[in-house]
Amino acid sequence: MSIEDVCQDMAEKASTIDPLGKTLLFDFEDEQMLIDGTGVTNTVSVVTGKDIEPDCVVRMSLDIYGKLQRKEIKPFMAVASGKIKVKGDMSIASKLKKLM
Repeated sequence: MSIEDVCQDMAEKASTIDPLGKTLLFDFEDEQMLIDGTGVTNTVSVVTGKDIEPDCVVRMSLDIYGKLQRKEIKPFMAVASGKIKVKGDMSIASKLKKLM
């Protein structure tokens, strides 16, 4: 699964929910994806070479993201085991259920 595939999948899902009201950055080790929910819709983009200060950062590998999408692991267990790390506004992270 490439970052472009992840971004397209997330954009489709993010368009079906209300705007998050904040920014959420997915840090996939070498690549990043930003969900900007500060406008009238959530916008999703691959981020490269930009210094961004999002409201929340979720760090994981693309492999773990794929496992979450396929329901092979549960988000709570991934966080508890350290496979996913969340920094910043936890209220945004709690909205991720709608996106997974």
